[in-house]
Amino acid sequence: MLRGLASAASALTLGGCASLAATGLNTDASQLSMHPSLVVATTRRPVKGGREKPWFGPERGSTVTLARARFTPPDTGRFSLSAVGLGDWRLDTVEPAPTLGELLAEDSGGQGGGQSDGPGAGLGVGRDVLIYVHGYNQTFEMAALDAARLSDGIRFQGETMMFSWPSKAKLLDYGYDRESAMWSRDALERVLGNVMASAGVGRLHIVAHSIGTMVTMEALRQLSARQADVAAEKIGSVVFASPDIDMDVFKSSVERVGPIAGKITLVTATNDRALAVSGLLAGGISRVGAAEKAQLEGLGLQVIDASENGWGIINHDLFLSNAQVRRVIRNVIDGKPGMGA
Repeated sequence: MLRGLASAASALTLGGCASLAATGLNTDASQLSMHPSLVVATTRRPVKGGREKPWFGPERGSTVTLARARFTPPDTGRFSLSAVGLGDWRLDTVEPAPTLGELLAEDSGGQGGGQSDGPGAGLGVGRDVLIYVHGYNQTFEMAALDAARLSDGIRFQGETMMFSWPSKAKLLDYGYDRESAMWSRDALERVLGNVMASAGVGRLHIVAHSIGTMVTMEALRQLSARQADVAAEKIGSVVFASPDIDMDVFKSSVERVGPIAGKITLVTATNDRALAVSGLLAGGISRVGAAEKAQLEGLGLQVIDASENGWGIINHDLFLSNAQVRRVIRNVIDGKPGMGA
């Protein structure tokens, strides 16, 4: 409900009642809204075989588990809660599957590429895939719902996927979350490699949030070292939203990912209070997501400063709560980044 209020309020502050219409976010349907399911890859330990709620817990699993999560989308009727920004997705079932190729080969509704002008429509050579990597303090269900909100919010037309690493989902367990994310980097690298190698996949787009950007950057660094040419060809865009990464570590990683660096877009906010706390916990080292735009542009990266687009206390999840920031992500996936139309 709080996120719904944030979304509605931010829309008004960005230009009155016409703001959402101006973003174009309500003029086309996402693939997920028509066929509400997404692919899951997780390093969390399954709970009850991963077939009953909460499906996957905070402990580290012995292997990567693959599954398909199925949802009930918000009611989009004229007089529903969604009409005033308060409707939400519901995670209903999680069905484990043996292989990623099998999941991606499923016809979850349409053939992906070429069927729409929206993001993820592809280039006529397979279905685009959007992978969401969540951040700190997230249960499996919370992360899955955020993946659905993101994909639907940008009206993505391809296959949506979530990579979920073990988070304690507790405010004071930042250290455990950070270590678990780093522990999952090899698994994420394998998942990205398998997606790129899957038949019928066009471009691969990645959106990572908070600590999720750190494990993603590590995986991309390893992927670049092993499959630089393939990664440069198959990865369409990489969006780091509120990246919780040490600035010095990030700079050295940018130098190691080769052509992938040119595909990275950073969504930052100097007034991100969560990253301010993270910096203190890290010994006073500034975080990439709270850095000045000019400092990051000096690395040759596309930077979107969303400092003026947050109205809340934290300003750490603007990629979900702010319509204009969602438009940025849509534009990046479409190959036309920027805050404008």
